[in-house]
Amino acid sequence: MRLLFALLSTALLAVLALCGPAPAQGRLVHIEGKNFIEPDGSILHIKGINLGNWLMPEGYMFKFETAKAPRQIYGAFDRLLGPERAAFFWSEFRGGYIARDDIRFIKSVGFNTVRIPIHYALFMSDEGVMTGEGWTLLDRAIGWAREAGLYVIIDLHAAPGGQTGINHDDGPGYPLMFYVPRDRDLTIRLWRAIAQAHAGDPTILGYDLLNEPIAPYHDTPTLNPRLEPFYERATTEIRAVDPGRIVFLAGGQWSSSFDMLGPPFAPNLAYTYHLFWASTKRDSIQRHLDFSARHDVPLFLGETGELTDRWNEGFRKLNEANGIGWAFWTYKNLDTPSTVVSIGKPEGWDEVAAYADGRRATRPSEATITRALQEYLDGMRLANCTVRWSYLASLGLKSAP
Repeated sequence: MRLLFALLSTALLAVLALCGPAPAQGRLVHIEGKNFIEPDGSILHIKGINLGNWLMPEGYMFKFETAKAPRQIYGAFDRLLGPERAAFFWSEFRGGYIARDDIRFIKSVGFNTVRIPIHYALFMSDEGVMTGEGWTLLDRAIGWAREAGLYVIIDLHAAPGGQTGINHDDGPGYPLMFYVPRDRDLTIRLWRAIAQAHAGDPTILGYDLLNEPIAPYHDTPTLNPRLEPFYERATTEIRAVDPGRIVFLAGGQWSSSFDMLGPPFAPNLAYTYHLFWASTKRDSIQRHLDFSARHDVPLFLGETGELTDRWNEGFRKLNEANGIGWAFWTYKNLDTPSTVVSIGKPEGWDEVAAYADGRRATRPSEATITRALQEYLDGMRLANCTVRWSYLASLGLKSAP
């Protein structure tokens, strides 16, 4: 009998291993109809902010006009500092741009979620080896979010080959991921690794598979039909190692259309759109509401903002009135009123940025470069930033210190 029991136990363990890890029952946010449901059964109304520019730099956030994609930005800093000093700058930048006090502040003013855009190259080599400083940085931020009581959405902003066909996917100007099987395979492999690393973690609200896929000026009749099959394949791989996890599916054409997507192919799917500078009337989101009603699925406004406080308030209220949670863009930026916290522009920054960007032929003095970059690194820390309290008030959050 003991031998029989041992054999049966071994067989059961083998079956469980083949089936993957057991779901973390009752611990994860899940979806019921159009709602996100918290572990205690209450409806989660997502009030989020994007941690843009941290693990996915964008040129306009450095006041660059030419160097917009990450590889161009890195090239601009190499031009300015040389590779060795540039590497030191990026180490300091990533180590301090988002810190524990940023996460605590985000929670203290009333947000409940952070969306973290990532670049694949910080997590995986071009050969598919899972390596890079992104793993440590992301895990640290998730730990801080857990301490603070925030949810985290991980957003793949730049996939291998590029999924959009514009600068912010860091591709060659075409959404090659949808053309090249190897790039799709690498993207799937990365998502499986991310899911495996965070399996069952209740701090993770979900995985946003592709940021703004398939720009509208590419071959949409060919590419649009490839989006949902990719989503289905990626979701299957994620659920094999992280069962029950919410997966966010972005619409095509810069996350503006769900026309190429059908009924949900699996449970716990949410549909995310981005919309900037649109009408604050219902007509601007009616097509998304129609999709949600047709398939009884939740919507999530993954990116919006970068206009005026008045517009923020109007558009936020429009979405909230229709049961749609949101994540505004972005938490921190350089010298702007359209963000939660603003980094003061260092002395000489315009000259330094213009030279790095290739718009100025004369190199600023080393003293000017050194001072400007050190002021930037010091100024990006929360204690030295300017909090835009009116911006927070426009989001219905804390409006005064």
